[in-house]
This record gives sequence, structure tokens and C-alpha cells, in this order.
Amino acid sequence: MRKIKLALVDDHNLFRRGMATILSQVPDFELVLEASNGQEFIDKIPRRVPDVVLLDLQMPVLDGTATADYLRDNYPLIKIVVLTMHDEDRMVLHLLEKGVSGYLLKDSDPDEVELAVRKVMDEGVYLNEFVSKAMLRKMTNKTTVVKPSPNAGLYNGKVVLSEREKEVLKLICEGLSTQEISEKIFLSPRTVEGHRLRILEKTGTKNTAGMVAYAFKNNLM
Repeated sequence: MRKIKLALVDDHNLFRRGMATILSQVPDFELVLEASNGQEFIDKIPRRVPDVVLLDLQMPVLDGTATADYLRDNYPLIKIVVLTMHDEDRMVLHLLEKGVSGYLLKDSDPDEVELAVRKVMDEGVYLNEFVSKAMLRKMTNKTTVVKPSPNAGLYNGKVVLSEREKEVLKLICEGLSTQEISEKIFLSPRTVEGHRLRILEKTGTKNTAGMVAYAFKNNLM
């Protein structure tokens, strides 16, 4: 059985050691890297590249947001699961737009941390109830929902999705895998994956989490 290689980046030593102990109890998890800030993590990556990093946000030297930016540009295959005390909706959506695959609070149950790691490895994204509610609040708050402009950076303001692409995007937002979407709308997995890649290209998003954030931000759900 191939083990899932994990990194843990947090400046609180007691919390980090506790999480390391929890992760070590999962048979197919292997903690290959620990760091107390983003810069230390980046310096260590070439020696042991993880599959998934559990990343704190508020850290000295280089914080989690800047670290996520660096990973997106230099190590796009590393899945990022934020593990933080910050529960602001604005921060959740901001990090998803940056390519983060999951967002957990530090009071989450250890079983949910394990589930999040498996989900981002298998499906590219983990959206729990907390994140889903943050998205819904953003979508329904008409005073804060703003359509992106053509120069909005991560998102393309002139996106035109086909009806099939909208259908695939909706099912992705419902948490279905490529195989499940294939069976539901009677397309081959390869065709579904082709639609997914075109949605990524059209929306300017980096991963599944970004697509989901895009859908909520633009009232497609």
C-alpha cells in the first residue's frame, strides 16, 4: 500500500507535536516533513516532497497565505489543507481562490483531518459543512457578491460555459468524482475530465476547490 506523504507546518510546537502523534496512528499516512513556518517548510521541500501539507495561516517569517502562493507557482501538485483558528468567511474564500484544497479549523475532530487528507488525494478537494456555509453566506449576501472584472486576476470575468460544462461544474460542486459524474450523465470518464480541464482553463482557476469557489461566487449554484 502506497503511503500518503504529509507535511505539517505550524509555529505552535505543542499543537504540531500533538498533530504529528495523531497522524502517525493512521497506517497509510507518513509524516515526512515538519516546519514551524512557511520559509522553513519551503527550504525543506526539495528533500522530502509531500503529497499533502497541513498548513497553519498565522506564522512568523512566512505566513500560510504567502506559502500557499509559493506552492501554487512552484509545487502545484502538493495539495494544501489549511488548518487554522481563523473562521472568517472572507479568509475561507480567499484561500480557496488561491488553490487551497481544504480548510479546517483547529477544533476539528481528528477523524475529519484524516477524511480531508483522503478526499483531497482522491478528489482534489474537501468541502466540509463549515466551508459550504461560508460559500452560501457569500452567495446570498447581495451586498458583498461582486462579479469579477476582466482584469480580476484569478478569475476570468467573461467566462462562457456550455450547458454541458455547467452541468459538470454543478456535479463537481455536489462532491461527485469523475467516475460518478460519468455514470450519472452517461459520458466516458475521459470526456468528463476533458470538460473539467476546459472549465479550469475558462475560469482561470487552479484546481477543483477554485472551480467550486468560482461557481458560488458567480451564482452558478
